[in-house]
Amino acid sequence: MSSDIYRILSRHWGYDSFRPCQEEIIRSVLDGRDTIGLLPTGGGKSLTFQVPALLLPGLTLVVTPLISLMKDQVDNLADRGVRAACLHTGMTRHEMDVVCERCRLGNVKLLYVAPERLGSESFLAYMRQWKLSFVVVDEAHCISQWGYDFRPAYLKINVVREYFPDIPLLALTASATPEVVADIADKLCLRTPATFSLSFTRSNISYLVRYTEQKEELLMRVLRNTAGSAIVYVRSRRRTRELADFIFRSGISAAYYHAGLSHEDKIESQDRWRAGEVRVIVATNAFGMGIDKADVRTVIHFDLPPTLEEYYQEAGRAGRDGLPSVAVLMASRADKGLLSRRLSDAFPPKDFILKVYDTACVFLDVAVGGGLKETFEMNVGLMCDRFGLPPVPARSALGILSRSGYIEYVDEVASRSRVFMTVRRDELYAMRLDPGDEEVLNGLMRNYGGLFADYVNIDEVRLARRIGRTPNEVYQALLSLSRQHVLIYIPKSRTPYVYFPASRMESRHLVIPRSVYEERREAFAARLEAMKRYVFDSSSCRVRVMLEYFGEKSTQDCGTCDVCRDRRRRTPFDRKAFSRILDTILEAAGSSTVAIEQLLQYAPAHRIEAIEYLRELSRSGRIIIDGTGIHCP
Repeated sequence: MSSDIYRILSRHWGYDSFRPCQEEIIRSVLDGRDTIGLLPTGGGKSLTFQVPALLLPGLTLVVTPLISLMKDQVDNLADRGVRAACLHTGMTRHEMDVVCERCRLGNVKLLYVAPERLGSESFLAYMRQWKLSFVVVDEAHCISQWGYDFRPAYLKINVVREYFPDIPLLALTASATPEVVADIADKLCLRTPATFSLSFTRSNISYLVRYTEQKEELLMRVLRNTAGSAIVYVRSRRRTRELADFIFRSGISAAYYHAGLSHEDKIESQDRWRAGEVRVIVATNAFGMGIDKADVRTVIHFDLPPTLEEYYQEAGRAGRDGLPSVAVLMASRADKGLLSRRLSDAFPPKDFILKVYDTACVFLDVAVGGGLKETFEMNVGLMCDRFGLPPVPARSALGILSRSGYIEYVDEVASRSRVFMTVRRDELYAMRLDPGDEEVLNGLMRNYGGLFADYVNIDEVRLARRIGRTPNEVYQALLSLSRQHVLIYIPKSRTPYVYFPASRMESRHLVIPRSVYEERREAFAARLEAMKRYVFDSSSCRVRVMLEYFGEKSTQDCGTCDVCRDRRRRTPFDRKAFSRILDTILEAAGSSTVAIEQLLQYAPAHRIEAIEYLRELSRSGRIIIDGTGIHCP
């Protein structure tokens, strides 16, 4: 089996070795064990289930909340010759049926689904016909009430265990406190799970907090004083474009990215940044999931994220190649108040939540007793404008109503254009088509494969360019061919929606559970306080504060964060004192080797100076440094 996993790794990904913890997790899954993997951002979570999926005989079910990421992963796997598919709310019933039939026939190795899919009786009926090898729960912290992104639909995952009690389950997350890890094991009913985790320490990243009232000026100073690719995170879509334009006007190439962009615009921004055509990408937290760019030297948070979990994941996108990198978080006097207001925005008063429920039902024209198992397109911005509601608390209210089980609200499900041929190839020759339609159809079949077997993503602009037509002419021809039942054409869309799992009730009968509101509000308040401490308390090493939050004890300071640097400037490195400590330890060790880390703990604020001093002593011959540590000559 050892040679098999390396053969798969080399054949499909071109690697000859695994990252830390990947192989251990893969072997645990192949041994049939329930497994929890805690891999920090950049740790390579995807390979831990994609490799065993290709070795095991049946289908691997991947449950993930990230619709955009599941579609990207399916496309990436297809490029590597791996048969993968996904089911999401942006698909038609016919598309879903085609995918489910492919799974039944064994033509799919990995199927990505949103957790809500496990509440569908039709999906469960299909699933019982499949041969499942194992189940993957990605972003597993979403199942925990104590996680920062709890999603009640995750609680439905246990239904898979009811139908397939003997297959292993792999739960993966990048950041979770010990309480959340224990809750993951409990909620998923894991059987004595094997747990594998990497330290949250990223020693090659210097974490810096900078206080300023002139963030734009500081931003440009940081970018000009650093080299290599950079990510700038902001909290609003509008600001991504504004800040990218500002950076560009200041002489540095920049692009922007947020969830509201079309698929083509997202891909263009990503590709230009990945290829190095632009140095900086300004983005919301929608950017980064599944983006594997190793040489990001700088991650800047222009706006404060609300939790350390989010900050750790986003800052961790720097320095995936192990080289020195920097994560800069900018804070102003107003930011502490903004963090506090996020609590009231995320948990508006209960009477406001009930008002949003009534307003949404009126906006969607759903009467009391109606709406059962119906799905409606939902323009929250238009609803808020029409009824005078504040948008941020209104979206939070929809989320709370979702967690309470009265609706399911999904924001901005972007889908690409798709085509599926509904006639056989030989039938096309007997059809009389308009010359323009026929030209587009021929161009479609020349440029895209698999049209007769499955829905295929297409790009009308690219197709138009290749056949010498305008995008609108291609669009109109595809609509015409669809009306003639030659093919099914589903144009791209970006559609938020609301689904009613239960009929509309009178709002006075709605009960918002304590576990959904009061308990989660208290947990969110605690996470906000932890974020405030990290940002605004400069008495402790930033890395130690972060590690302690994630339950990892650290006995020494990092030596590279802004707090450690300031401390180092205030208290110079005492070479004589450190030399005496070195002599004492080496004398006690005799002929044994002393670990470098053992010495560095005596200079927690001056690790860099201590390491350089040890190198000087090595060059002078006083000590010998090798792969095992330090010893006397």
